[in-house]
Amino acid sequence: MKNNFKDLQERFGDNLKKIRDAKGLSLRALAANCDLDDSQISKIENGKTNIQLSTIFELAKGLGIEAKELLDF
Repeated sequence: MKNNFKDLQERFGDNLKKIRDAKGLSLRALAANCDLDDSQISKIENGKTNIQLSTIFELAKGLGIEAKELLDF
């Protein structure tokens, strides 16, 4: 179960990075668009941290997308 969760975190992070790159946003620019720190976003992209639902909504707000797009991987 732990490995599946880790895989999920990594897949979420990969999708986040793909969307951020497609929008031409740096970590710092995304952080400025939402209530998150750029180092926290980096940890999420690298699958190094647990993601809370509120964080998903903050990231979506910062990217200008629906939260469900972050979960579409």
